[in-house]
Amino acid sequence: MRALMAYTMSRSVPAAIVGAWVAVGVAAPTCANVITDWDEKAVAVVMPVGPVGVTPLVYQAQRVMGMVHAAMFDAVNSIERRYRPYLVQLPADPTTSKEAAAAAAAAAVLATIDQKTADEMKGALAAYLASIPDGAAKSNGVKLGEAVAAKVLEARADDGHDAVDAYRPRTTPGAYVPTAITAASMWPNVKPFAIANPSQFRPSPPISLESAEWATDFNELKDSGGKTSAKRTVQQTETARFWLLVGPPAYHPFVRQLVTAKQMSVDDSARFMALVAVGLNDALIAVFDAKYYYNFWRPITAIRNGDIDGNSATDREAAWQPIDNTPMHPEYPCAHCILSGTVAGVVKAALGTVDVPEIATTSATAPGVTHRWTNMTAYTEEVANARIWAGFHYRFSTRVGTGMGLEIGEYVVKSVMQPVATVSR
Repeated sequence: MRALMAYTMSRSVPAAIVGAWVAVGVAAPTCANVITDWDEKAVAVVMPVGPVGVTPLVYQAQRVMGMVHAAMFDAVNSIERRYRPYLVQLPADPTTSKEAAAAAAAAAVLATIDQKTADEMKGALAAYLASIPDGAAKSNGVKLGEAVAAKVLEARADDGHDAVDAYRPRTTPGAYVPTAITAASMWPNVKPFAIANPSQFRPSPPISLESAEWATDFNELKDSGGKTSAKRTVQQTETARFWLLVGPPAYHPFVRQLVTAKQMSVDDSARFMALVAVGLNDALIAVFDAKYYYNFWRPITAIRNGDIDGNSATDREAAWQPIDNTPMHPEYPCAHCILSGTVAGVVKAALGTVDVPEIATTSATAPGVTHRWTNMTAYTEEVANARIWAGFHYRFSTRVGTGMGLEIGEYVVKSVMQPVATVSR
């Protein structure tokens, strides 16, 4: 099968997995299970710890995480059929090892990244299976996991993830425009995991440049989001840098800790983490659909052109820069916000509350800093503020992005992998 990732990873799995907790978690969970174990391994594989600023294709990485969790869920759920399958339900003896099935499913998906990873997954799976007693339960579990993974991979093989970048820069004949390739311009056409189509949650257009709201958000961002801002506090700067973290390391450790804190069973862990992984994928598809549909300008462009937006309450600042390099895709709406909103939406819809046990994570982009949450609203608000303080997003864009995410999270929980009324073999 064609390679699933468009970047080269040079790391050993054991070293990457050990480093992952240093980069994105506070301490290894004390009551982990096979689902959280292989989520941790998968994050380390798809987004290896490396120098800050070296960013793999995070949307491709999240796609792989979605397949990993869909495969683990369907493998476990084939043994004890408590939920509707995400994709497939294969025959399985009830004595089949769920641990062997889930581990084999995850390893089989990750092995398709490239040959180096395939070799590493073979060793990682063997090491993991060594703790499971030999016998039919174990061998049947491995066969089941590999069979389910093959079905998931087949279903996603032609989903559009490998389409070529064909973004057309807006310009006039002969006029120079920056030449860096945009990120994920093909993603609006990727097949969703659960939502009906990429534009299902497309928001209304950005606010009018002539409005008072535009002037308010423009000036807030110019004042508090600049690289050398005198109005941004030390704590706000720390938060902005904390959420420069991107991709699966930004969200999966949070969910992994929540699963552990709730002491979820293997079956419930598989479902909950699959709901989040599926939701995050569809959130990325939806947000890139909106971004490239509206093609709205980033703050660095708007602020350096504040004299041409038709609003007398905005002024140009010729040398304005954000706290870090602006992501290479259109501004509206906020991607970090839709992702954090999706996590919050899944939590609220699946667990029935926005309050959670204290979750603490760290960030590779803010060394030595730990952030803690006990409420999902506080979590999404922090992410939204961070993107304003970093100089990447206007407040109206963060509000829209968070709202989209909450809707997508709820939709996913109500649409896929739902509980069945009775358990039947």
